[in-house]
Amino acid sequence: MFSHLSSFLSSFNHFPVPLSSPALPPGSLFLLLFLSAACNDLVALGRDRKPNALVQVAVIDPHKQHLVSHACTEIVEANKDPLFLTGVTFPSGYPETLVKLMVYDVKDKNQESGSLLGSATFSVGDLLRTKDEQLTLNLRSSDGVCTAGTVVVSRLKMGEMEGVEVDHIATNTPSHRCPLVCEPAHHCCIDQEETLLTGPVFRNPICKVYTFQTSNSKRMIVREQMEECTLSFSIPKQLLSLYIQEDISRVQDLTELGELSPHWDNLRKEVITRYGGIIGSYQATLAELNKITGCSFKPSCCKAQKSLEFIPINLHTQRMRVSCLKKTDAFYDIVTVGAPAAHFQGFKSGGLQRLLSRYEAEKKSFSTACQCIYYSPEHTAKAQEVLSITSLLQPLITSLADQLLQAAQEHSSPGLRDALKSLSDKTEQFVHTLKDELVKSALLALHAARPGYVSKSQKQTAVQGHHQGHISTDSEQNQIPVQGLSGQSPATPEPTVMCNNVEGCPSPTGDEAELVKVKNHDSIPHHKEYDEEEWDRVWANVAKCLNCVIAMVDKLQEEDDSKQESAPEQQLADVITSHTPGDWKEQLYPVVTRLKECVKEVVEKARKAMTFVLLQEAVCSLPQGFALQQRRDIVFSQALAALACGFVMRLYAGMQDKGFLKQLHLVGLVAQFESLLSTYSEEIGMLEDMEVGISDLHKVMFKITEAKTEDPSDLQPFLCGGRDHFTVEVPLPQPIFQTLPEEIKNGRPLRVFPVLFNVGINEQQTIAERFGDISLQERINQKNFEILDAYYKLLSEKVPLECLPCFQAQTDIKELLETLGQNVVTKKRKNVEILWIAGAICRRLNGIRFTSCKSAKDRTSMSVTLEQCALLRDEHQLSKDFFVRALDCMRREGCRIENVQKNIRCRKYAFNMLQLMAFPKCYRPPDGTYGKADS
Repeated sequence: MFSHLSSFLSSFNHFPVPLSSPALPPGSLFLLLFLSAACNDLVALGRDRKPNALVQVAVIDPHKQHLVSHACTEIVEANKDPLFLTGVTFPSGYPETLVKLMVYDVKDKNQESGSLLGSATFSVGDLLRTKDEQLTLNLRSSDGVCTAGTVVVSRLKMGEMEGVEVDHIATNTPSHRCPLVCEPAHHCCIDQEETLLTGPVFRNPICKVYTFQTSNSKRMIVREQMEECTLSFSIPKQLLSLYIQEDISRVQDLTELGELSPHWDNLRKEVITRYGGIIGSYQATLAELNKITGCSFKPSCCKAQKSLEFIPINLHTQRMRVSCLKKTDAFYDIVTVGAPAAHFQGFKSGGLQRLLSRYEAEKKSFSTACQCIYYSPEHTAKAQEVLSITSLLQPLITSLADQLLQAAQEHSSPGLRDALKSLSDKTEQFVHTLKDELVKSALLALHAARPGYVSKSQKQTAVQGHHQGHISTDSEQNQIPVQGLSGQSPATPEPTVMCNNVEGCPSPTGDEAELVKVKNHDSIPHHKEYDEEEWDRVWANVAKCLNCVIAMVDKLQEEDDSKQESAPEQQLADVITSHTPGDWKEQLYPVVTRLKECVKEVVEKARKAMTFVLLQEAVCSLPQGFALQQRRDIVFSQALAALACGFVMRLYAGMQDKGFLKQLHLVGLVAQFESLLSTYSEEIGMLEDMEVGISDLHKVMFKITEAKTEDPSDLQPFLCGGRDHFTVEVPLPQPIFQTLPEEIKNGRPLRVFPVLFNVGINEQQTIAERFGDISLQERINQKNFEILDAYYKLLSEKVPLECLPCFQAQTDIKELLETLGQNVVTKKRKNVEILWIAGAICRRLNGIRFTSCKSAKDRTSMSVTLEQCALLRDEHQLSKDFFVRALDCMRREGCRIENVQKNIRCRKYAFNMLQLMAFPKCYRPPDGTYGKADS
């Protein structure tokens, strides 16, 4: 008698071993033992009722001779001859493993109390050695005397379903027997080629297998596999390093701005101090993360832990593989992750979306108080872009210029043309980047912040003071001129002038000096003239120098061609060899050197100008802007780790799909995030964080590279870039890389289009809909529908629709988009159809699917299992009569309940009865699987 199953169930040891586990012999294979126990004539203790049967699977340790809990089936209610749907996974490295099956009659599902009816024991090796690959076992009662039924253990391979038929999933026929099925590893959902790719990135798989009946009474085999991802930690750690490098570089740029007036120098010191605080905080966080080894995910109970705030919550991948009669196996992938949000900082004042809106409104008044220009977020982003591009292009232009000189030294006309083309392209890109009014405005603003700058109003006061016999004080020294740049809020309404001696003028003394000084104020040009003399000159010089280089190359090649044409054939060799190797290089060297000098001069001016823009933005941000930047960094880190995980998973799955690869490099992929957060209390702050974090993913590009070796460390994705733009490089083994399209192999950046759809489903959403405000959810859904619709139009223009995957459901994408558009504007409570339709569109567009709630544990599990069963129904003819049972089976014994166990050490979804009354019915878990739990 076993009166309480709860302690036994909660002590599961999860025998499925990680792919990288040293416990497995090299080259060992997975075995899937698919348990579907048919027990004949089970008798409950109370003979007036039929038993609620459950099978507990345990492994007998051959060394210690004790039971290790391994898995259990779902509960089949009120049935003497139940057929269980759940499978069990064993590694083939242990062929002599003894397995014990224990059948219980569960009286109370909520308390998990039950009575042992019978048990049977078998060896995995015995099963594999049988000729017909089948064992028939008797169930023995606890006293070992009575027979409680039989169990048939047989072998069935996924993908080899021909001829298998079932009349019913559950039957009361006494003679009915059900198999315990065993599947070898070379048929599991990660084959040997795919294992080479996923091994370095995905780890610790948990597998579940089911048998379900189709509408035509056939049987399908369904396998779930959930894994952790190493990118949960590696991407945030790389990102933190980049943040630290960027902020250190910013401090260096601020230091190199040169001498500033006392007012601006003090502000600079304060900003540098703030940057120092962020750098120190990030360095401490990175040091803590580097201490963590062997961990691949952050459990939901640690979501508010300071040292882990950059790590995504409960990030896992989940794949469902379906094997049906005479059909190719189908795969459906999804990434589950807790909502990217700053849980440690909290949500008392809201999330990023609200905080940033309030901050931008307040920043204008701060700019006036600090006597600086207000720069919009667009201008700040442009300044960061200029800094990033110039730092990238200057060394590239220098390198290409050196290649041009090398080709000239070698007297190679083809090399000269190729180097010149590359140099011209990059120099033109450089010139175009700096052709911006922001640079001009910032240069004058920086000039005005130098010591000794006098505004126009000061000049007038100085003239009056001279006539009255005195000079006015420097009361307006730190006001900055404004160029009327759109989006700016002038610190001073009047135009201002510079106060410096004009180069080449004599330096008068005494009263004459004062008069000449004032006259020089009038002679020095105002903003427009200043830009033409100071900025336009050096900026235009780059283009002029490039033209000189082009002209010189053309001249050299024309002279060489004319010499060869005029020379007799017999003297042609002499003409060619008469050139000394240094001829071309000596003539090109002066113009190429001048080009490099001009580029360097422009970069120096542009960097100082843009650094001053960011200084003013930082001054206006004190102190809350730095706190907001940290919050945004944290949220983005979580979102980026999830995106990188999803991209790698989708890339691996589509490696053999030419249509997918064509779509990937021509347009890019849609990344669809499904959120189940409510728009009430703290969760509205989480949703505001998540909206900004997902939107910021548009700054991310991917690039596929060839791995140096097939060592796991060389196959890890690598992150580079800065806050304005990041690139994730995904290395692939050389044999795989060579099969890719040339565009991808040549390093074309691959775009991702992130979209977010949210529908709250819990009791807090009920309050929000009846008494609160759901405008945030409505705005998010409408905005992201427009992004998704625009993506589809772009895809339709560039990629043939034949490249997209085929589905059994005949509704086309355009019709689905129209339905989604109608739903996002319809006033309907908990309109989860928005999520269903958006998910269907994403799969049809070859996109990456994500599902989130606060912790990716409870509501997420309900959504993932519902989506999987809907796919089985719509694409694989899952019998409608067994839809609910299949759904309950996945929720009770599938990968998602294992996810709950991993996070909180308890096999209970964190719901109570009152909460579930507010849930849509299809999102409610089966009885006995929920209760009070720390989430």
